[in-house]
Amino acid sequence: MRQLQSRSCQRWCMIIMHQEQRTSGLWLRTEMLLPKFCKSSFRPRILIDVTSIDMTTTVLGFKISMPIMLAPTAMQKMAHPEGEYATARAASAAGTIMTLSSWATSSVEEVASTGPGIRFFQLYVYKDRHVVAQLVRRAERAGFKAIALTVDTPRLGRREADIKNRFTLPPFLTLKNFEGLDLGKMDKANDSGLASYVAGQIDRSLSWKDVQWLQTITKLPILVKGVLTAEDARLAVQSGAAGIIVSNHGARQLDYVPSTIMALEEVVKAAQGRIPVFLDGGVRRGTDVFKALALGASGIFIGRPVVFSLAAEGEVGVRKVLQMLREEFELTMALSGCRSLKEITRNHIVADWDMPRPVPRL
Repeated sequence: MRQLQSRSCQRWCMIIMHQEQRTSGLWLRTEMLLPKFCKSSFRPRILIDVTSIDMTTTVLGFKISMPIMLAPTAMQKMAHPEGEYATARAASAAGTIMTLSSWATSSVEEVASTGPGIRFFQLYVYKDRHVVAQLVRRAERAGFKAIALTVDTPRLGRREADIKNRFTLPPFLTLKNFEGLDLGKMDKANDSGLASYVAGQIDRSLSWKDVQWLQTITKLPILVKGVLTAEDARLAVQSGAAGIIVSNHGARQLDYVPSTIMALEEVVKAAQGRIPVFLDGGVRRGTDVFKALALGASGIFIGRPVVFSLAAEGEVGVRKVLQMLREEFELTMALSGCRSLKEITRNHIVADWDMPRPVPRL
């Protein structure tokens, strides 16, 4: 697979790996997620000078080359020997943000050692709050710029492929951030080793008070990851969150939740511009990025495309997928008559869930 070079082969790799998920309940969940991006159409504007297209943006005060960032995906050395090292270098080369998972197979210090780059750290809250505080401080010392707090996993969803395969980490890999705390290994189980690990370690009592508690132990801005409703968006603002990430955890937690693109606008309206709202999940094309921004997202995060391309070609693969999305997004902007991100508006798309509305006046 590492010999794949062409754009078509890169996409074919993604298709094959996606098709293999048919054997589990994840197939149904993912299929419910992706078509929702197709349920909106463009309303392009014409006769606009698009000689120059500016895709740069600022996220939490950090300037990046495009509103396409890398979501936290765990255990990347299962996809490629260089794992998070390769992903970090590719993100830095693309001038965008990488988010490192708590359950990475490379530590915060190791990822920081790959060189300069803007990086966020995704956090699961463990029952032992001393472990959490220590991890947050390590991320801060390693130069990470924000904490993405995952809030939708008090328990692990029913991941039938993991149960069928009795999933656990291979013996030659560990959850590097917890290696010195005797929490870096997963024991084998009769069903899912990951589910058993989560049940034993992750704090089910996590609440909005803990968002405020995190602010007492770090100066880093906190993004609340896993919001799907207006009610929780308002609570995130009230709790002092610096931003919201609309996410359904890759459609692997609770079945029949809305796709991220369908939940996005509700959350954006509830936030009322007080904090930025990002989308994580379901993006496969540059056109998807445009639709998310038109619905009010300040940027998007990609997960599966990164892991698939990492498995195919390592760092080169991740660079390719980021470049592909960048080129597709730039072309979509040009053909829609948008020269900068601020020119992308709700008037540029019409969605299936829209009520009939009058044509905007010039």
